[in-house]
Amino acid sequence: MRVEKKLDYQGVLCYSPRVMAKVPVIQLRKGHAVNYNGDICVVRESQLKTPPRMASYVQMTIRSIATGKDYNLRLTSNDFLEGVMLSREEMEFSYVDGMGYHFLNTETYEDVCVGEDIVEPVKDYLIEGNVYVLLFTDEIVCSIELPAAITMEVAEAPEGVKGNSANNVYKSATMTTGLVVQVPLFITAGQRISVKTEDGTYLGRVNN
Repeated sequence: MRVEKKLDYQGVLCYSPRVMAKVPVIQLRKGHAVNYNGDICVVRESQLKTPPRMASYVQMTIRSIATGKDYNLRLTSNDFLEGVMLSREEMEFSYVDGMGYHFLNTETYEDVCVGEDIVEPVKDYLIEGNVYVLLFTDEIVCSIELPAAITMEVAEAPEGVKGNSANNVYKSATMTTGLVVQVPLFITAGQRISVKTEDGTYLGRVNN
């Protein structure tokens, strides 16, 4: 049984056993797990809405780990859901095959295979040899955390238009993972750049 560090809803790591507790919906964030009508789900999106002259509410999308089904919830800001404690484990992305995406625990050499449905939101940021944080609930990978920024190699980048030296002019460049990023005209194939994983924006060139 995997009994790693536990992540509570204040972002604090502890070593207590997994417990179930009522959590205010306004404290739930993307990646947290909840028990919704007996179905363990992961929060995909959560927004607190405060319309004028109306009571505030939380608009939330959660996804079932077992079925992949999305639930779109509208809850009052005073509502609670039953939270599920998650374990976090750093693992190295190893390779992809017909079974899925393989991650390696570099200390125990345990191989964990993750399905396409879980990897889909982050697959364009997966680079062999890089370390990522996998979230587990009940021994099942439910989400993959990305670092705030990641260094990527440019596979294809068209030449900039001659004479166009404006600093705010960008072009589309394709990374080796397939991710398309808007980059300055001076970026060329083979160079390495830093990319913000939250929205896929260019942060700067990385010196080799």
